[in-house]
Amino acid sequence: MEATRSATAVWTGDLLSGAGVVNSATSEHLRDLPVSWASRTEEPEGRTSPEELLAAAHAACFCMALSAGLARGGHRAERLEARADVTFAQAEAGWRVARSELTVRGVVPGIDADAFRAAAEAARDGCPISQALKGNVELSVQATLEG
Repeated sequence: MEATRSATAVWTGDLLSGAGVVNSATSEHLRDLPVSWASRTEEPEGRTSPEELLAAAHAACFCMALSAGLARGGHRAERLEARADVTFAQAEAGWRVARSELTVRGVVPGIDADAFRAAAEAARDGCPISQALKGNVELSVQATLEG
């Protein structure tokens, strides 16, 4: 089984003064999201960036993987709230996505903090977005069990 999802981007102008829009083509839920070079490297000023979209994808993927891993271990998550902070940095070889730092807070009855942390680390390493980034981007996770 496989699934393909699509998005489109339209850009006008040069890199520094140009701008574009991003749309999800499959679900059509993301519509006309403005993007620019400045939104990547300076203040967003109401625009998004590829890194913000990557962060959203990573946070969602990580939550799904963590939920599945917890369930396999006999623990049903009541709530998982994840955040991914994706850093775009200028390196010697040029600009690159340098790291994705995951933070998760969870309410999971019947599990202790150490087991929750271990499940979060496994999800960090195993989610498909992490797999796509692994070896190219520094990945980390900080997990907090609540309630």
